[in-house]
Amino acid sequence: MYIQPIIEGQYFHIYNRGVNGEDLFKEKRNYYYFLDLYKFYCGDALETLAYCLLKNHFHLLVYIKENVEILRNDGKGLFRINASKQLGHLFNSYAQSINKAYNRTGPLFESPFERKLVDDEDYILSMIYYCHQNPVHHGFVNHLKDWEFSSYHSILANNNTIVATTEVLKRFESINHFEESHKTFTTQTNLEKYIIEL
Repeated sequence: MYIQPIIEGQYFHIYNRGVNGEDLFKEKRNYYYFLDLYKFYCGDALETLAYCLLKNHFHLLVYIKENVEILRNDGKGLFRINASKQLGHLFNSYAQSINKAYNRTGPLFESPFERKLVDDEDYILSMIYYCHQNPVHHGFVNHLKDWEFSSYHSILANNNTIVATTEVLKRFESINHFEESHKTFTTQTNLEKYIIEL
């Protein structure tokens, strides 16, 4: 089975689900914890354009930063970050925490995590819409504004804590255009090529 390598300087849709469809996020605090770990492990390696966390799966639209070096924990010089390894650390750390908290054993995520190269600007824009519309698509809410655990609200608030909001908004004329275009996306655009059933 071919596994797409993670390539620096490229955009990727990264997604995964719980093993056998199991919920990854069992209660509200789990979502916040996953995002905290994501910032810790992946903040230096990835630039995040959009994300959505749902009960049993998640979607990330990211740019793989190039030639990132950070100081070692022991202070003895720099080492180069590998984005794929950082994602692996994230998933392992989160799974260990969930196993401990809920007295479960074994893998939590399907392995390996899925990744698709996002290789043109239309695809990038469609993936931003897709991530934000995903809770509606799966029937969790009637309107994307009602789902707390996506990047939609961060972008509207111009909050760069996790999402590279400035980079996202460069692709739209304004925050108003960002908001309005999300309202029309499902009726004007064919989602079929982006829908991934998890």
